[in-house]
Amino acid sequence: MAQIWHDLLFAHWPVDARKLRALVPESLEIDQFEGQAWLAVVPFRMTGVRLRGTLAVPWLSAFPELNVRSYVKFGGKPGVWFFSLDAGNPLAVAIARAWFHLPYFRAWMRCVERHGWIEYSSQRDHSGAAAAALQMRYRPVGPTFFPQPGTLAHFLTERYCLYTTDGQGRLICGEIHHLPWRLQLAEAEFERNTMAEPLDLALTAHPLLHFARRQDVLVWPLSH
Repeated sequence: MAQIWHDLLFAHWPVDARKLRALVPESLEIDQFEGQAWLAVVPFRMTGVRLRGTLAVPWLSAFPELNVRSYVKFGGKPGVWFFSLDAGNPLAVAIARAWFHLPYFRAWMRCVERHGWIEYSSQRDHSGAAAAALQMRYRPVGPTFFPQPGTLAHFLTERYCLYTTDGQGRLICGEIHHLPWRLQLAEAEFERNTMAEPLDLALTAHPLLHFARRQDVLVWPLSH
């Protein structure tokens, strides 16, 4: 699956690894940086979503997305564990839930750039799903940089696989291919953020913020 990600904010909060342990399959190790686990809320928008080698369909290939994630390892291989992925296209949500076994949810979403700020709103409206909302604005500050190995920014962003489980609870992995992240520091103003409430996690500290303008991505089919 090919896609382009735009105007990403990586908002990271330190969290208690023991609380994450109860939310992630036992087969996965909670990945930590210098003894600290992290939870991320990542708003962005997608364009060009399509099967590799095919043309993008305008009404299906462009929409906002918002994910809540943490970091895990399996067999020493670091990856991402998604707690939720909200998207503003109902058909895309249905396809992703069926094909990728990921916890996608329908949401009313709005993402616009105004006076240098990305104004972002999301309200989950998926039937039977726990309520979750985000209303905020963010923007990059400072020069771009490539996160270096061994740094916290590298640990949080340079992840090239995702883990999830299928309908039988078996662990599956999807490979993610893209160039190294080109980041900027960011600032953000949160009006409302309840994205972690379904996990019973309180995001009280000021988050660590990074911004990325664009990333071209290939996601390969998931496998056991």
